[in-house]
Amino acid sequence: MSNKFIFSSLRILLTISALVLAGITIWNLYIYYHFSPQTRDGKIRADIVQLAPDVSGRVEKVYVHDNQSVVKGTLLFSLDKARLSNEVDKAKATVMLSKATLLSAQRELERYNRLSTAVSVQLRDDKRDAVALASANMERSLAELALSELNLNRADVYSPVDGVVTNFSLRPGSFAKAGSPIMALIDQKSFYVSGYFEETKLSRISNGAKATIFVMGEKEPIYGHVEGLSAGISDSELSNTSDNMLANVNPTFSWIRLAQRIPVRIKIDRIPPEFNLIAGRTVSVSLDETN
Repeated sequence: MSNKFIFSSLRILLTISALVLAGITIWNLYIYYHFSPQTRDGKIRADIVQLAPDVSGRVEKVYVHDNQSVVKGTLLFSLDKARLSNEVDKAKATVMLSKATLLSAQRELERYNRLSTAVSVQLRDDKRDAVALASANMERSLAELALSELNLNRADVYSPVDGVVTNFSLRPGSFAKAGSPIMALIDQKSFYVSGYFEETKLSRISNGAKATIFVMGEKEPIYGHVEGLSAGISDSELSNTSDNMLANVNPTFSWIRLAQRIPVRIKIDRIPPEFNLIAGRTVSVSLDETN
C-alpha cells in the first residue's frame, strides 16, 4: 500500500471527522439556544415607592438630595405649617365654644328638671334635645380638632422604607398637592430579576431552580433562584373594541409562529462585594434544568 493512498485515506477520514464534530456542535448549540432554560432578555427590577403628601401646601424645607440613601423614618421634606397651625387653633376654639354650649344646655335642663311641676313635658323634652344636640356638636368639634392636629403632623413627610431617592427635583417653594406624587424611592430590599423566557423552555423551569445571572458590564455573576412564573401576558392579536362587542382578532400568517416570552421572577440570593444593584440594568439568565 503506497504512502499516497494512506495520506489520501487519512485526509478523507479527518475531513469526515471534522464534519461530524461540526454537526454535533451545531446540533448541541441548537438544542441549547432553543430548549435550555436560558435567556439574554432580562432586567433587574425593584419596587418604586411614590411619595405624595396627605395635605396640600407649599414645600418649606427639603432634607434629602438626589441619589441619597435613606432609612425608614428619615425626614424627607416639610410643608409650610402656618396654615395648618391656624386650622388647629380654629378647631380648639370651636371645641371651647361647643363645650360652653353643652354646659349651658345641661344647666338649663337641670333647672327645668327642678321645676318639674311648673313646666310642661314638651318644654323639658326640648331641653333634653338641646343637650343631645350640643353633645353631638361637641363630639364633632373634637373630631375636627383631632383631624387638624393629624394634618399638622402630616406636614412632615418621612420615608416609609429603606431606599434610595431617585430622579429627585423637589425644591423649597414648590406647591405639593395632596395625593399627587412628588418624589420616588427605590426600595433597597425589593430588588429582583425579571427574565423573559420563550414558552418552548417553560417545561424545563420550576420554582426554586437555581439561577446564574450575568449583568451587562460586570465581570462576576450574581446568583438567585426562581420564585415564580407569570400567570399571563397580554394578547396583542386580540382586542374587545369592535362595535358589536365581539372579539376582534387580527389576521396572522400561519406559517410564521414566534414563541411568546413569559416573565419569570427570580429572587436574588447572593451578589459580589461592592456590586451596585441598579433597577433597569440588562441581564442574561441561565437556569438549572428540572429533572
